Amino acid sequence: MANPIQILSTKILSPLQKQGLVKIGLEVIEADFIKTENKPFELKNLNESLIFTSQNAVHSILSNPKSEELKKKNVYCVGLKTKTLLSDNGFNVVAYTGYASDLAEIIALIYNKESFTFFSGNLRRDTLPEALTEAGIQFNEIQVYETSLQPQKIKANPEALLFFSPSGVTSYLKDNTINKQLCFCIGETTAEALHKITKNIIIADQPTIEDVIEDVINEYK
Repeated sequence: MANPIQILSTKILSPLQKQGLVKIGLEVIEADFIKTENKPFELKNLNESLIFTSQNAVHSILSNPKSEELKKKNVYCVGLKTKTLLSDNGFNVVAYTGYASDLAEIIALIYNKESFTFFSGNLRRDTLPEALTEAGIQFNEIQVYETSLQPQKIKANPEALLFFSPSGVTSYLKDNTINKQLCFCIGETTAEALHKITKNIIIADQPTIEDVIEDVINEYK
């Protein structure tokens, strides 16, 4: 009997997320290559509208006792799951997109008279701040969580790699190499981190873990 195909997820999946992969006979190796933690911050000098580009930022804000006061403000965010988390907790989400660059474009075109506070992490991309600055949008930024790399050597030789952030790519490459493996990426910015290393990249249609898994299943079923 042939050995099952091994794939490596650079974050630990939920049992439900993993189920579909195991069902088609894949052997799933999992490890968290990054770690995110809430960090202390002050909710002061807030502008009239708020921007979130990750669920991590939302979770950090929700842990703050003053978070209720923010629910009167308009919110703009990146990612359907971020939008759902905000809406489920009583925030007024005016607009959301799949990518930060698209959100910046919408703000510049339609909401350019508003001022914004962007809740971010320490390893956030420059895409949104640079685009807002270029468009002359008034904004400030508050770091509310920290991402740290968790590099680790993988002894197995998986046929495919699943990446969910540029930081995850950076962390993986510290102790591992990419040769002929097929790389499944959650989005364009994650794929960009691999462009100089491999052309074997499949990018999810929507930037969600579930869409990445769906691509893997379609490839190997």
